[in-house]
Amino acid sequence: MLYLRLAPEQFSCNKEKIFWTLAFFKDGRATKWSENLFHQEADTGIFSIQSWTDFEQQFQSQFFLVNAELDAIHTLEGSSYYQENQTVDDYLDSFLTLVSQKVTYLFCDELDIVSKELRSRVRQATKDVVKSEV
Repeated sequence: MLYLRLAPEQFSCNKEKIFWTLAFFKDGRATKWSENLFHQEADTGIFSIQSWTDFEQQFQSQFFLVNAELDAIHTLEGSSYYQENQTVDDYLDSFLTLVSQKVTYLFCDELDIVSKELRSRVRQATKDVVKSEV
């Protein structure tokens, strides 16, 4: 996407931008979606995505959560969201991503509780590391 913004003159039309972007879809669902688009074109003679806006909309409908806000709430309220074997940095990044998806849902006191829990875990992890080095 960055290249599309930095060098828009490299693409004479939206179709070129779409095809160039699809060339990077090399794994999993993205590959299957891209292949299906080209199979449809082979069958009908018409590529089903005619504009960049249409591409963005179809891409989002295929790969984005239907309701990211609700998913974030369920994850944060659930009993399975733990640090487990993640580093503190990775866990914090994950938490902040979830919070950013539903900032209005979390109140200050809830953030304070989570913050205290994270600090407690960091202190304990630090103590464990110090003990293992002694």
